[in-house]
Amino acid sequence: MKNRTIATLFEKIAKLLELRGEDGFKVNAYRKAARVLKDTQQDIEMIWKAGDLGKLPGIGQALSKKIDEYLRTGRMTKYETLMSEVPAELLDLLELQNLGPKTLARAHEELGVRDLKDLKNALVDGSLANLPGMGKKKAESIRKGIELKERAAGRIPLGVALPIVEHIISTLRKHPHTGRIHPTGSVRRMCETVGDIDILVETDQSEEVIRAFTRQASVTRVLASGKTKGSVMIEGDRQVDLRAVDTESYGAALQNFTGSQAHNVRMRGIAREKGIKINEYGIFEKDRKIGGATEEEIYAALGLPWIPPEIREDRGEIEAAEQNRLPDLVDRFDINGDLHVHTNWSDGIGTLEEMMGKAISLGYAFIAICDHSPSAGYAGGLSPDRLIEQVSRIRQLNAKVPEIEILAGSEVDIRSDGSLDFSDDILEKLDIVIASIHTGFRNRVTERLINASKHPLVTVIAHPTGRLLGQREGYDVDLEPVMAVCADHGTALEINAYYERLDLGDLLARRAKDLGLSLAIGTDAHRPDDLDAMELGVGVARRAWLEKKDLLNCLSAGELSMRRPG
Repeated sequence: MKNRTIATLFEKIAKLLELRGEDGFKVNAYRKAARVLKDTQQDIEMIWKAGDLGKLPGIGQALSKKIDEYLRTGRMTKYETLMSEVPAELLDLLELQNLGPKTLARAHEELGVRDLKDLKNALVDGSLANLPGMGKKKAESIRKGIELKERAAGRIPLGVALPIVEHIISTLRKHPHTGRIHPTGSVRRMCETVGDIDILVETDQSEEVIRAFTRQASVTRVLASGKTKGSVMIEGDRQVDLRAVDTESYGAALQNFTGSQAHNVRMRGIAREKGIKINEYGIFEKDRKIGGATEEEIYAALGLPWIPPEIREDRGEIEAAEQNRLPDLVDRFDINGDLHVHTNWSDGIGTLEEMMGKAISLGYAFIAICDHSPSAGYAGGLSPDRLIEQVSRIRQLNAKVPEIEILAGSEVDIRSDGSLDFSDDILEKLDIVIASIHTGFRNRVTERLINASKHPLVTVIAHPTGRLLGQREGYDVDLEPVMAVCADHGTALEINAYYERLDLGDLLARRAKDLGLSLAIGTDAHRPDDLDAMELGVGVARRAWLEKKDLLNCLSAGELSMRRPG
């Protein structure tokens, strides 16, 4: 858990440096290090004890010293020094959409803005809009950013919750008195954000297991420890609850606590019609318990097949189950490749060889290298000559490594006029073209996406809404006409699996499926371990009722080659 704690400190240092107007290179160095630490699966303390901090990509000598200081003392002097210069609440304001560090610094210096209350007052009395270079339109966008942040308050991104759950479950599995263990609630349903982190464990020694749970190394505070339930705070200030049940009730409890509420209400209504009762303890006919050990027993008692947890939202899944037409949802093991991967040729950390090696370890048949195009200068976008050089290197690797096919591609910016960042003669040399918008979020976005979707050399439209969960609402775009054009031209839409994006979300991805579009999951990986985010993308796909036939990732390398541009 210290990986995320140190990553959070680095992210805060980056924001503090921005407030001071420090060089962007320093700011990005801390941000890149934070991302590396969050994505590193090995415990940072183990890496530190082995003396291998310097081997982590993007972690140089200066950052290694700061990690060493924290792990030795529990403090980071650089962070404390910077924090002493500004109100703590001011730092939180940098998380608001549309409020940049320069604007915030000016509001702090000229208007005395120190916290969210001050900022809201400055919006109400018009003083923020009257700052030089501000205006009413920009002030209104900041107000909307506040609304977005407040709506997201208390929600945890799935990509943050899952590693916590997996760590705790892997530890509990080692206990001699634990049987089945599952996350419940929105985590098990793979919702893009979750309100609570809840885990269910099967055991005949509940107090002993609860006690072991509360004594895990990552626990910072015990909130409750009873006979059947424990509640703790772990590093990173996240609450986790564990509920223990016996074997005979485990399936009923799992179904009940997985939800959703709307799904469970429908289930109980069907049960009443059949003269039975279902709850967290089991299935009951009058006062006689007739089942509850497995979820399958719960659904079978209602005359239904088992329904996958990701689609338990009362969005037609019960009717589909009654008619025996539930979708055969895509599974992680159906994925043959990742269709959006960056390397250190642009803003990634992993080399071509390292990204390829990770893909091989995942059993992939292909991987698409899609580094940035020239307009993304902030991300080290490749010039035409540099891209051609990369393509040549990829062709050489393919000749040497038969286990996998590396697709030579590019994440090509869609410019403000709707044109693409590379000429057609360059794009024709690629195996895959992903078109995306990174600037001008309010500038004719629908028209630009339509133009790109029509382009005969574009394979996929990347992160189609541009949102960042809890941080940014995304583009000013109407996706319905974009989807219609994609359907007509065979252009796929991406499910970007980076945990802060998950874009498309499940509802839009299901709409795309209904319109007959193909979709493509891309992890947007920037280092080898980022490829593991495919789990999140598959979670979105399952919530969207997607099957293998709906995803380009499930094609073979040969089948995919038939869909290549040109």
